[in-house]
Amino acid sequence: MIKALAAEFAGTFMLVTAVLGAALFSFPNAGILGVAFSIGFTVMAMLFAIGTISGGHYNPAVTLGLVAGRRFKPSSALPYIAAQCLGGIAAALIVYVIAMGRDAGFEAGNFASNTYGGPEGYSFYSVFLIEAVLTCALVFVVMGVTRKNAPPDFAPIAIGITLAAIHIMAIPVSNASVNPARSLATAVIALGQPLGQVWVFWVAPILGGIVGGLLGRWFHDE
Repeated sequence: MIKALAAEFAGTFMLVTAVLGAALFSFPNAGILGVAFSIGFTVMAMLFAIGTISGGHYNPAVTLGLVAGRRFKPSSALPYIAAQCLGGIAAALIVYVIAMGRDAGFEAGNFASNTYGGPEGYSFYSVFLIEAVLTCALVFVVMGVTRKNAPPDFAPIAIGITLAAIHIMAIPVSNASVNPARSLATAVIALGQPLGQVWVFWVAPILGGIVGGLLGRWFHDE
């Protein structure tokens, strides 16, 4: 169990590092596609590298979705979620320290957090819906590509591509969470509005993940 929790910590650490590194340092040149490919490739690599140790969740919504789909023990869910949140927060703190070393100065602002509303933002309902639907799609894909008769070694590729596509769709609307640990990690640095709204980016992805797990189980009749 210790190795599994360490793998979840490391995988979520790299996921959040990929998001923040691309969003804060490369975004002016790489744009939305750069952030999307960064997270997609990173998660794909981590699944190939250490995914067999813990199952490669790296996301509380995926963990709870797999519980709903009867692919994961409920008793292990809380430790997994704790490891994921700690890994994400550790990554956010390290990226923040790196960003503060910029000679021209750095203002954290929203620190690439997930928010809704505001003069140029989308409404609560739009953000909630896209987060729930896309997390449902993510967990549905995970359920499908990890079933017993799925093609071997294909799952990391499918999951990485799905995450990249999700971020291309969701970044303009919610700055793309589909992962409560990712949202918490940035909110604890930004504070203010992101921290006050972080509950949405827990409830919507977890709800979507549970539906995705149930749908996946129904489709594959396990």
